[in-house]
Amino acid sequence: MAEPIVALSTPPGISGLAVVRLSGENVFDIVDKCFIGKVKISEAKTHTIHYGEFRNKDRLVDFVTVAVFREPNSYTGEDVAEISCHGGYFVAESIIETLIENGCRLAEPGEFTKRAFLNGKLDLTQVEAVADIIHSSSVLGYQTAVRQLSGEFSKRIAELKKKLLDAAGLLELELDFADEGFEFIDRSLILKSIDETISYCEDLAASYHSSEILRSGFFVGITGFPNSGKSTLFNSLLKRKRAIVSEIPGTTRDYLEESIYIDGVPVRLIDTAGLRETENTIEIEGIKMVESLLAQSNLILVINDLTAGQFHSDALFFELTERYKTSKLILVQNKKDLVEVIPPKREFELFISAKHNLGLEQIYELFRKEIRSETEHIKDFLVNQRHYILLKRAAEELKKSRQSLLENYGNELVADDLRKAVKTLGEIVGDTFSQDVLNNIFSKFCIGK
Repeated sequence: MAEPIVALSTPPGISGLAVVRLSGENVFDIVDKCFIGKVKISEAKTHTIHYGEFRNKDRLVDFVTVAVFREPNSYTGEDVAEISCHGGYFVAESIIETLIENGCRLAEPGEFTKRAFLNGKLDLTQVEAVADIIHSSSVLGYQTAVRQLSGEFSKRIAELKKKLLDAAGLLELELDFADEGFEFIDRSLILKSIDETISYCEDLAASYHSSEILRSGFFVGITGFPNSGKSTLFNSLLKRKRAIVSEIPGTTRDYLEESIYIDGVPVRLIDTAGLRETENTIEIEGIKMVESLLAQSNLILVINDLTAGQFHSDALFFELTERYKTSKLILVQNKKDLVEVIPPKREFELFISAKHNLGLEQIYELFRKEIRSETEHIKDFLVNQRHYILLKRAAEELKKSRQSLLENYGNELVADDLRKAVKTLGEIVGDTFSQDVLNNIFSKFCIGK
């Protein structure tokens, strides 16, 4: 059993309760040095809770409860104790300091979950689901991460791996009986398993972009020429005054970012500096920053001042459409209240008055439509960059084995490619892993998880 570790598992600060978690060898004996209750923690049954005093030598620290989880039936697979105390800035800190004095060390970020993985309690995709649950910014993202934590995706990967391994095994077995001309497997069944797995991997990889929306939010860049009404629209969508609005061109020198929620998904609105030729050094830097912000946006709203003409921002709109091909762009004709005749609407534009909140429902509905379109096919798994790379690699390895099979290459070549794909699929769930991968995953965890 690993050395004992301790950390605060609840957010620091003022709260009704705080939870201090311990895991590892002799944690119950360590708690007994500080805890006085009716039962010794080292003698307590698993999955029981005990009330008593927590002391640092002769000083009373707090009245606490201690939950006991004996290995292997605990989160980490080791002996675990969880001490619930009063919240605040001093109580939990004092408890942790006392436990460190008595033999624990402070846990590293994500070390409890890392031990759960190393002890076989969770696979890597479930570990990543824990992080997604903790950091989830959307309702749908949280719900998907919970399903991922349940292990359904891992079971699906295991099923696909078994089919491919069975096929590889039979192909290799045929080699031992090549002279007799025996065939142990129908080639069409191998092709079916390969095609099924390729389709699954490619469909899942294609959801990477959508998963990032559920994980981080739907990004909307608001851009256009100065004084087109970008900041006014930004404030109107937020339903509060957040950006300074002025008739002086170039008021927004940097950018502002705020969020609204649409159907449980955060829409991250980014009000950017106006695009124009300028010699102002600060404004030039702000305009440079616009480019990187727009490149990250799922949707770009190009705001046009309708009083300057319907086609005033067309050149800018089409230039940005060509430059940011992975984003959807809409030309928003603003200040419609100031023109006598509204021109015919083109398919890529909306007419609004940001100042008077006219037509904003069209923009909210646009957000809903785009979010729904991007995320409706996600069911049980949030794909991250690591998964995406491995899924694409597995699909390529399977395509190679498929081609070898169709061109009647030797069984050993087909089987070798199948086993490579199985190994790659195994890397997704953590059958094999490198220390660098683990360090990268767990560095994103808080200390107490």
